[in-house]
Amino acid sequence: MKRVAFLLMIVGVAVLLFSGISCQRQTRADYPYQPVTFTSVHFSDNFWLPRLETNRKVTIPFALEQCEETGRLKNFEIAGGAAEGEFCSIYPFDDSDVYKIIEGASYTLNIQRDPALEGFLDALIAKIAAAQEEDGYLYTARTIEQDPPVQWTEGDRWSNLYLGHELYNMGHFYEAAVAHHLATGKRNMLDLAIKNADLITSVFGPGKKAGVPGHQEIEIGLVKLYRITGNQKYLDLAKHFLDQRGREEGRELFGQYSQDHKPILEQEEPVGHAVRAAYMYSGIADVAALTGDAGYIQAVDRIWENVVSKKMYITGGIGARGGGESFGPNYELPNASAYAETCAAIANAFWNHRMFLLHGEAKYIDVLEKVIYNGMLSGVALSGDLFFYPNPLESSGKHERSSWFNCACCPSNISRFMPSIPGYVYAQRGKSLYVNLFVDSQTDIVLDNTRISVIQETEYPWEGRVRIRLEPESEIKFVVHVRIPGWAVEQPVPSDLYHFIDNFEKEPTLRVNGETIPVITDKGYVPIQRTWKGGDTIELNLPMPVRRVKSHSEVKENTGKIALVRGPIVYCAEWPDNGGHVSNLVLSDDTQFSIEHQDDLLNGVTVIKGQALALFGIEDESTYRRESQAFLAIPYYAWAHRGPGEMAVWIRVSQGK
Repeated sequence: MKRVAFLLMIVGVAVLLFSGISCQRQTRADYPYQPVTFTSVHFSDNFWLPRLETNRKVTIPFALEQCEETGRLKNFEIAGGAAEGEFCSIYPFDDSDVYKIIEGASYTLNIQRDPALEGFLDALIAKIAAAQEEDGYLYTARTIEQDPPVQWTEGDRWSNLYLGHELYNMGHFYEAAVAHHLATGKRNMLDLAIKNADLITSVFGPGKKAGVPGHQEIEIGLVKLYRITGNQKYLDLAKHFLDQRGREEGRELFGQYSQDHKPILEQEEPVGHAVRAAYMYSGIADVAALTGDAGYIQAVDRIWENVVSKKMYITGGIGARGGGESFGPNYELPNASAYAETCAAIANAFWNHRMFLLHGEAKYIDVLEKVIYNGMLSGVALSGDLFFYPNPLESSGKHERSSWFNCACCPSNISRFMPSIPGYVYAQRGKSLYVNLFVDSQTDIVLDNTRISVIQETEYPWEGRVRIRLEPESEIKFVVHVRIPGWAVEQPVPSDLYHFIDNFEKEPTLRVNGETIPVITDKGYVPIQRTWKGGDTIELNLPMPVRRVKSHSEVKENTGKIALVRGPIVYCAEWPDNGGHVSNLVLSDDTQFSIEHQDDLLNGVTVIKGQALALFGIEDESTYRRESQAFLAIPYYAWAHRGPGEMAVWIRVSQGK
């Protein structure tokens, strides 16, 4: 038994690194809910497993090739003296793309060994080591001593924290270093990260240089270094950077764009750059969990409430404005000009998972699920080598995924996020197991020193039937908390920002070993406590009708329009399926919808079918020519795979016509 527990601990140390959770040193203050690590959860489904394989076989190698072709890798060679030339990239923070891809590649090594990839990473890390300056400083743009677009005072390393991103880069470096160490057991990158972090902690902190990162991220990385090393100064610096936001002592504030307009404890709503914001909120949650700072928890709670009730798209995307890649005012959620950056969706997933780990409430997983099936997944093509930076909810045909971007934060973020998804499925607290996501999969957990295999069988997200089989090595009493998604109980999001407008009387059902049990939820979960033995099964049935969704009346963009959802999937109408246009479509309130799974369409999707009115004419609506035509909607994540053309998530509706 001790050997089994030890082996599982070694596997578990690879942890869901995006949440920064480690199985080490659990006697310290930490999140009360702990995730079952992504390396312990093995997918066997037809939805996520192919995407994880595409990420491993296509996205990561492709991203590394792009880093080679665009000079991102050569910058390390030049800075390290192995090559000559000027700084090759457009942006001085392009080192961060390399770090994120190393992180993603390390995750895949944790899941499946690949000697060639591991050797490539070792060679790349050697180049990074050569580029690191003697005292630990690592930032190729300045080491090469060129004039990048972001200027600094000559000789001063930290003179443009607002846009220079020296600190932001290192946050991603620390995350990659921890991932690589946990995946391989090697310290070649971790030691570089520690050397740099020691430098930065000697420069910044109470009584030292005043300043905060212009783009938050180092806070997350410092927390991960603290977890892996136990060195308190890394956690202290993460909290110091957060505490100094909005405080003018010794520096000029960066303003709302960087969430540096007022102290965190006084911030009421999200403002500014959406990725910066959600990374910061993730860092706040991390520091709050590790320090017990109640003020931080209150701050991040009220900001979360504002986002989900006033500033989040039905797809889980955040950041309405292209200008500043930012949040707009309350209820500003345009469709065609929606920014909803892929990185912001990923950051929103990080943040919501941490909120669950703090509070244990299913509403945070509801948002996480919405993000990963919609707002994040639309950011990468089915092929794995084409990407969206913004993710609009309406298009006139001008949007196509790109193979790369000058600012390539989104492709590199996709490469590291995809392999971490298995780590969001389960969590534990004491003698309780939380089933958060529904994926055909298998995992082993340990509760009260007893090993338990958990096997899920499901066709989710296309079907709502889930069978969970438990195989403990000996009989054991514990609680299984089964999440009942908000969408299954009349709540498309955990607020009044969106609501269903049709009635549906069927409710979720639960059976244990064939016996029906009442679906009575606590924080969004049905707790099932019993003494479990091998072969015990839980059967969850989530009815999945097509549902019509309306926005809050303050979202003026969506007045007179509805969206269609089924289960966790948001749908859209796209031109190839609707006579070449969708902007002229009108759905009636009494339209009857049907579903059909099409294996030969877009790698296999369930589509929604019905009838719509197509309007032709340019005068007022009374002069339009109306023609009834077949209507078909596809999952939003799958749009833009069949050439440029019109797309819309929100469709006009005409009552009873």
